[in-house]
Amino acid sequence: MQIGIDSFAALFPDPVTGVALSAASRMRNLLEEVEHADQVGLDVFGIGEHHRREFLDSAPAIILAAAAARTRRIRLTSAVTVLSADDPVRVFQDFATLDLLSQGRAEMVVGRGSFGEAYPLFGLGLDDYDSLFIEKLDLLLNIRKNVQVHWSGKHRAPLTGQAIYPRPLQNPLPIWLGVGGTPESFVRAGKLGLPLMVAIIGGEPHRFRPLIDRYREEGLRAGHPASQLTVGVHSIGFLADTTAQAADDFYPGYASTMTQIGRERGWPPATRAQFDATRGPKGALLIGDAETVAEKILYVNKALGGITRLTFQMSVSTIAHRKLMRAIEILGAEVVPILRKNLTPVTSAA
Repeated sequence: MQIGIDSFAALFPDPVTGVALSAASRMRNLLEEVEHADQVGLDVFGIGEHHRREFLDSAPAIILAAAAARTRRIRLTSAVTVLSADDPVRVFQDFATLDLLSQGRAEMVVGRGSFGEAYPLFGLGLDDYDSLFIEKLDLLLNIRKNVQVHWSGKHRAPLTGQAIYPRPLQNPLPIWLGVGGTPESFVRAGKLGLPLMVAIIGGEPHRFRPLIDRYREEGLRAGHPASQLTVGVHSIGFLADTTAQAADDFYPGYASTMTQIGRERGWPPATRAQFDATRGPKGALLIGDAETVAEKILYVNKALGGITRLTFQMSVSTIAHRKLMRAIEILGAEVVPILRKNLTPVTSAA
């Protein structure tokens, strides 16, 4: 199983002091975190995409390109690229360029995004939320397969044999499909034979098993080999030297973020009781010391019928940079060795 980290390059103020880092300081810290993840042996680092004041990740490929210059082996991916609101030609060119810069370490996770700001920003309608993604995914996969592209659709001017350059070092460039809980998305990924990245940020992970089983069934029915139908999980998590410390450090910022998002979506405010329940043995949050978190990962792997990648989202909470660096160190130096003793290694998905 590959273990990694995803970041939204969040710039939340401290929930106690109200003070936030400068944008430049946060970006400097983020690059140090990617570099540290590479040094401690983690497999992948992902950068999300948002177009909101509290996030600095509106151009993930640029951040990943900067990280490529400072790392040697870690894979670099989006988490996720909001494909519905972008041009697949430019997305492919950006990540093909990243692949060349990183000597074949680029990937992308594509999805529709969990916020809607990108759509009006780029002159698109939320009413076309589904059709935009379906059409643009089709074009992106066409570009990945063919240098010269013949394609037409509803939302973009047709391509009539134009060549798309540069081409990536990897062939094919890995493309994952990022999903939440919509059954149609799992079915689509299976039919296309794309690796699946499932965001599990609340509740209990085992509830996703029927959807993942459906993904695998649809993939096999479409003629894809079982080895191609790989599943990754994106989870909220944080580590410290003790479980109590990890929970106490993470909760204030987590509660502030989730309560803020909840106001927009009609959720109740976050509570410590809810947080503690969700970081329990069968909950979605991966919060604790190395042994606690490793045990939870093993549980998630079994509950979902085997996963090939798990990435930690730590930036939903305002955490001091030194504590994030320590969490990364624990993940690489302590959690990964435990997992290697209990799980068979896997190769990267294509």
